[in-house]
Amino acid sequence: MKNLFLPICFVAVLFLSACSTETNEQQHPNIIYILADDMGYGDVSAFNEQGKIHTPNIDQLATDGIRFTDAHTTSAVCTPTRYGILTGRYNWRSTLKSGVLTGKSKALIPQSRKTVAKMLQENNYTTAFIGKWHLGWDWAIKDETGNGGEGWDPDDFDNVDFSKPVKNGPNELGFDYSYGHSASLDMAPYVYVENGMPTQVPDSVTVNTGKYSWWREGPTSADFIHEDVTPNFFRKSFSYIKQISKQEKPFFLYLALPSPHTPILPTEEWQDKSGLNPYADFVMMVDDYVGQMQQIIKEAGIEENTIVIFTSDNGCAPAAKIEEMTAKGHYPSYIFRGHKADIFEGGHRVPFIVKWPGKITPGSSSDHTICTTDLMATCAEIIGYQLADNEGEDSFSLLPLMGETSRNQPIREATVHHSVNGSFAIRKGPWKLNLCPGSGGWSYPRPGNKEVIDTLPKYQLYNLETDPGETNNLYLTNPEKADELKALLTKYIVDGRSTPGVPQQNDPIDFEWQQVDFMNE
Repeated sequence: MKNLFLPICFVAVLFLSACSTETNEQQHPNIIYILADDMGYGDVSAFNEQGKIHTPNIDQLATDGIRFTDAHTTSAVCTPTRYGILTGRYNWRSTLKSGVLTGKSKALIPQSRKTVAKMLQENNYTTAFIGKWHLGWDWAIKDETGNGGEGWDPDDFDNVDFSKPVKNGPNELGFDYSYGHSASLDMAPYVYVENGMPTQVPDSVTVNTGKYSWWREGPTSADFIHEDVTPNFFRKSFSYIKQISKQEKPFFLYLALPSPHTPILPTEEWQDKSGLNPYADFVMMVDDYVGQMQQIIKEAGIEENTIVIFTSDNGCAPAAKIEEMTAKGHYPSYIFRGHKADIFEGGHRVPFIVKWPGKITPGSSSDHTICTTDLMATCAEIIGYQLADNEGEDSFSLLPLMGETSRNQPIREATVHHSVNGSFAIRKGPWKLNLCPGSGGWSYPRPGNKEVIDTLPKYQLYNLETDPGETNNLYLTNPEKADELKALLTKYIVDGRSTPGVPQQNDPIDFEWQQVDFMNE
């Protein structure tokens, strides 16, 4: 009997252990990450009480959760920010050192790099991507000897075979389900791709030249209706949540909206509702859909164990006709200087809200600096996963800022910012060093305006605590602080990481990286 007893006990222990593991996995929260496109910090009324755009549903998320008032994207434009969200790594460490990809660009993230989706997938999560990808994937080609173009002109797609699957897309990077389009809603081709397969072969070429509603000329599928893309992505998300909530495994949904980016297309019921302009109407429409999503989550019975994160990929774009809104008293960048593409705060400071019932005190806020790269380390801590040295090199967990304790302790030593032309800035405490003389982007003074740029100091140093509008450049009067920040940024670049760990390599490039000349000074 003694010999029989031991195996029975061993089997019982294994059974209880398995049950315990299964229970723990079931207790892991669902995670929904909503990424707006080109929505400014001041466009959400929870962050701008004087704002003229009403966003009651996004505001309700803030009422139910925590607002991060000093949150930043890794870049002031689309593609680089998306890279940082999924990899936990600064975009300029990749082969993309400036600008954005097109709808024809090759995949930016190699399959060898672990994404937050892959990490969660390997830890019993079901994962889904819905929306605007803008990280490149590899379209099938009709003639391998053909070249084509980069994707800015409609003829560039003549050699693409839309009847065959794409490669190196979301599914290869950790998403069990994927549905979306390749780039921005104003970038061809206008084709939905579901689980790596175009849903329809494009049968026409469309273009729109409207003041707000423009998009570039390019091949378009019959099922791709520009005005319906944002509603369609929300409908897909609602259906996904309803279906996936019936299973016992937790899920991760990355909903990357193409709005309120151009083309600015509020549906008929939202047109003229803001009293400002179509962009503001579009923001209000997005807000309404966020409210509908909250209702879907409640009806599915998963609200208490679901994290909802809402943010934007960069600041408001000039295409929104910012001057029209400011004339009526609405400031998309709030009190901050600049807008999308800029190294100034308006380029990369964004609204950021997290709702997690039972874990986050409703109506709380944090003024500590955080970054959109922090998703990976946050999710890793939630599931108890230890990131390897070559994973999430610039990602810090937000959990210490969400609880009742340790909220006064910053999680980041410093944060690096990047503009559309590849200019750098580094922020530590109240101090921010912009390593360029102008905006590094699209606002005045633009990099190409040499008559103005050549008269300015080489760099800019601001104390954001006393000068959040970046109006008083202290670079010439405080060189010691500038040198300290420049040395720290140089270390982050050389080490291949800003988190503790073994130094890593940045991705190689085949051209001169002019923007890091400061490392050799």
